[in-house]
Amino acid sequence: MTDSRLQGLKILVVLPLYGGSLPVGRFAADALRQSGHFVEVFEAPEFLDSYNSLRNLKVTTDRLEYLQNSYLNVVSQAVLAKVETFEPDMVLAMAQAPLTHQALKRLRRDKVVTAMWFVEDYRLFTYWKSYAPFYDLFAVIQKGEFFEELAAIGQPNALYLPLAMQPDVHKPLELTSVEKRKFGSALSFMGAGYPNRRIAFRELAHRDFRIWGTEWEGDHVLEPLVQMKGARVSSEDCVRIFNATAINLNLHSSIQADQLVSFGDFVNPRTFEIAGCGAFQLVDERKLLPEAFAPDEMATFSSMADLKEKIGYFASHPDEVREYARKARARVLADHTYAHRMATLVEFAAARMEGWPAPRKDDAVFGPDFPEELKADILALITRLGLPEDVGFSDLVWAVRQQQGRLSELDTAILFLDEWQKLYRN
Repeated sequence: MTDSRLQGLKILVVLPLYGGSLPVGRFAADALRQSGHFVEVFEAPEFLDSYNSLRNLKVTTDRLEYLQNSYLNVVSQAVLAKVETFEPDMVLAMAQAPLTHQALKRLRRDKVVTAMWFVEDYRLFTYWKSYAPFYDLFAVIQKGEFFEELAAIGQPNALYLPLAMQPDVHKPLELTSVEKRKFGSALSFMGAGYPNRRIAFRELAHRDFRIWGTEWEGDHVLEPLVQMKGARVSSEDCVRIFNATAINLNLHSSIQADQLVSFGDFVNPRTFEIAGCGAFQLVDERKLLPEAFAPDEMATFSSMADLKEKIGYFASHPDEVREYARKARARVLADHTYAHRMATLVEFAAARMEGWPAPRKDDAVFGPDFPEELKADILALITRLGLPEDVGFSDLVWAVRQQQGRLSELDTAILFLDEWQKLYRN
């Protein structure tokens, strides 16, 4: 049974300025909205151009670093201002979100629950050691020793929260003939040019193989395979690529050039996204993959020789390809959506944070003296905004403010009443 206390929460999602956790944060925010929560997103990427422009000042390295840190402090203060206005039940920060130690201390002092979803390899990106103790909850995509290390630095509330897919984005598509020509191939890979991938893919350069993504410069063997001159690919085009490709290659990253298949632990987002598209993939073996997919749901490889053999096998067994893709899609829809992940996070917060979420204030829209002649109009507005009938007045005001375009007379009246109540209370 769903806990009514965990419905209709107010959650502020803080995005990073840029990076791999940026699309994950957007998917998480969408999933929270679709689950009935009130969500605002702090759009840190809007500050990126100004941040980058500091480099054009041509000042010394230490002065540039000082200016960049000062700028990030300002952005962090902007997050605090957003919190004061929105009054969220939780602040969910994505990896590399612009929240300073001071800001996190302030949120803890004000009893605002904070969570970070650290969707990066903790062995490679070690800044978590500085920030993890300042968050109330710390969700990660790895297990084992990572939990022990987090506990050792004062973070006991660690949660294994693997990546996922978003059903309204990562889905099968009916591609046009133009899209099939633009995005289709017998083999493709979508991702950055890590050392292990560069070496591995040279052995496939003679095939009908396309490479999509960034950081592939300087390799004369792979250069003819790299699409769009190595530009960043949008989430929408990623889905088209997955749908248009006969065999999607999914080789996890490794900075060790001599370790082509690393047998690492975390499962990357591509694994879930390709599956959501109903597309077929060959993924390198991962320690945590069996927890997410059964052997007949996900085809794996353990070496380059194994990969090349399986490329040949599946190219000539289309029925098996379709069956793997069908089962993988069924699995992600059942267990691996961002809605599943956000529900897990919210339930974990309720279990670990005593008294969370705080009881709602009694600010019902329809009090005993509410005029009956207005009730039908307000109910119609509540329905149009996708809110529950028993929504609180403050949440109704928030939803009205989120609308785009011109306000109706009723919208204006609600906002006026909200301002009047604030003045009256003060």
